[in-house]
Amino acid sequence: DVQLQASGGGMVQAGGSLRLSCAASGFTFDEYAIGWFREAPGKEREGVACIMSSEVRPYYPDSVKGRFTITSDNAKNTFYLQMNSLKPDDTAVYYCAADSCSGYGGYQGQGTLVTVSS
Repeated sequence: DVQLQASGGGMVQAGGSLRLSCAASGFTFDEYAIGWFREAPGKEREGVACIMSSEVRPYYPDSVKGRFTITSDNAKNTFYLQMNSLKPDDTAVYYCAADSCSGYGGYQGQGTLVTVSS
């Protein structure tokens, strides 16, 4: 069974950094796309990072490009979301996902809350 376990959320001041981790099991990273999406009250779900395959660059929407970086450690079967220069607008529950980076279909872990204070 595919399982995803996100961790690393917390509260940080604007301009700060956090690194989220997603421990994965039941698949290898060359089988599925891996990524992160977020959900905030009153806002649409937003995919914030996605690795479709090792042959293409990761995808980031403009809202986080240059601030967020997705990486993976195949040996640990864990992938990460490094978030720098955080803004209050980044406040959301962050989910890691496999197969569908948007979280629509595929597999998702439980969320981890990120709160950015101004």
